Amino acid sequence: MSSAALPAPRPLGGRRAAFVWGIGVGVYFVAVIFRTSLGVAGLDAAERFHVNASALSTFSILQLLVYAGMQIPVGLMVDRLGTKKVLVLGTVLFTVGQLGFALSPSYATALGSRALLGCGDAMTFISVLRLGSRWFPAKHGPMIGQVAALFGMAGNLVSTIVIARSLHGIGWTQTFAGSSLAGVAVLVLVLLFLRDHPEGHEPPPAHHAGAAFVRRQIAESWREPGTRLGMWVHFTTQFPAMVFLLLWGMPFLVEAQGLDRGTAGELLTLVVLSNMVVGLVYGQLIARHHAARLPLALGTVGATALMWAATIAYPGAHAPMWLLVTLCVVLGACGPASMIGFDFSRPANPPERQGTASGITNMGGFIASMTTLFAVGVLLDATGDNYRIAFSSVFFLEALGLAQILRLRARAQRRERDHLVASRVEAVHVPV
Repeated sequence: MSSAALPAPRPLGGRRAAFVWGIGVGVYFVAVIFRTSLGVAGLDAAERFHVNASALSTFSILQLLVYAGMQIPVGLMVDRLGTKKVLVLGTVLFTVGQLGFALSPSYATALGSRALLGCGDAMTFISVLRLGSRWFPAKHGPMIGQVAALFGMAGNLVSTIVIARSLHGIGWTQTFAGSSLAGVAVLVLVLLFLRDHPEGHEPPPAHHAGAAFVRRQIAESWREPGTRLGMWVHFTTQFPAMVFLLLWGMPFLVEAQGLDRGTAGELLTLVVLSNMVVGLVYGQLIARHHAARLPLALGTVGATALMWAATIAYPGAHAPMWLLVTLCVVLGACGPASMIGFDFSRPANPPERQGTASGITNMGGFIASMTTLFAVGVLLDATGDNYRIAFSSVFFLEALGLAQILRLRARAQRRERDHLVASRVEAVHVPV
């Protein structure tokens, strides 16, 4: 049969794409529940394992260290093995990690469980981005990324509402062990229904040459200014909200601001709800106005720094509720702004490097979060739980990231225009 007689591949998108991609998003949703469950259990963990602030922060630092360190290897794995295999492995790891955390009899075994959870968690988001790029047209990329992040924040919402209440209702072991069943459920769905790509859209066979291929993938991805700009955008925008939600928000609101746990939990929930709303708005704006990417990212950094400073520098013993509410609403924009980083790295790299480039980009925010979590814990212990001093560490990392964004923005924009012109010229010369 001649090539002309072969049936045309079905167009990307549609219900089938939404179903398959939805399974991947479901895995990410569960991973975020497990990742953020410590954020509402920080005080309980300190009591259970008899640890101070520095040791408590080690839980999240180790988890994020493993997560960040796995980003480039996971990107390479996705490019080489495909989405399904990586998601299966990731789901097994983070489910075992969550179950191990539930049953850990000591601080050391609990640390190991969080590390295992971080390893599995690291395999989810890049896989979901890759799955979306295979099942949907490229023009939907910004919205696909924001919607995936939206469902991730819904997982955070489950932590702040369900996990928090369950901890005080049925206890530590039952809460964490019971939640691990969600990992088993999504694993079954992945094994039965997930596919790497739709029929007729198989990627060209990749020729991998061991270590040489790995070095080339990383070097070529890093060489693109758009990849580096994306990483620094992710670095600068994500970590303030991550630090607040992942560990230090609840202790800050309870111990430094004098709120009860119920009210503090409601404010954490507000961060999540704000994130979900802002994510939809940012996704629509960027899809319609590509030039809005950098203004949105820089505006989010500025607003976050302003509200963070106003809260910790408030002259009274406790910041007023209206200020805490405003801070939480603004922190909700950090997650959607961090997704803009992928909108810089994605067009800068060809499809065969998308996983690697996304891994580099995704490292940014988690490195910043890990650094800040450690700094806050150390400063709290050194200053007798002075949150004003400890939380000031945020400004150092924001300044570093902002300087790198401003340094790289013009170079990345020129390179992106060159890629666009080259793709148009190539399309004109394609034989029909």
